[in-house]
Amino acid sequence: MAEQRTQDRFRLGFLTAVRIGAGGHVGGLLVTNRQGRPLEFQCTTPVRPNRTQEILYGPTLLPFVLGELIGKTLVERVGVKPDLLLVEGEDFLGLREHVAIPVGCVLTDESPAAEQEKATLGRQSIRVHPDFTEDRAAVGKAAESVPADADLLEPFERVREALKETLTAGAA
Repeated sequence: MAEQRTQDRFRLGFLTAVRIGAGGHVGGLLVTNRQGRPLEFQCTTPVRPNRTQEILYGPTLLPFVLGELIGKTLVERVGVKPDLLLVEGEDFLGLREHVAIPVGCVLTDESPAAEQEKATLGRQSIRVHPDFTEDRAAVGKAAESVPADADLLEPFERVREALKETLTAGAA
């Protein structure tokens, strides 16, 4: 019975961003229960690096914008903290250096990753940050609560659609 209560309290976070005009991004974080039902949704305002930041950050700009500016802000803001945060895109993995929640990137193909960085959750392979390989244990624990046939890419589509709706409503 205690195991069932633990599973019922298990929370998954789905973090992604959509690109908007002029090199900006808007990020969204959906926290769900183990069945994928929404518990909380947060999104950012548009984040647009200026030209000086583009020059100074160079190839590290996108991981900085997605991980530190968007991801960290959303994780700090969300009231229902996830037990595991899944991200869409490896540029988000640097977020793990700034949050205490285990982070895993849902791989959409056979992206190169060392075996100690990979785990399976639902139908997807998950990559963890190379400096936080212990997060594989969190993915393994999540596998006890998440159905083996779960499509973990689908919630990212919901987040993207919600972000597009928010942007459209904001423009009206």
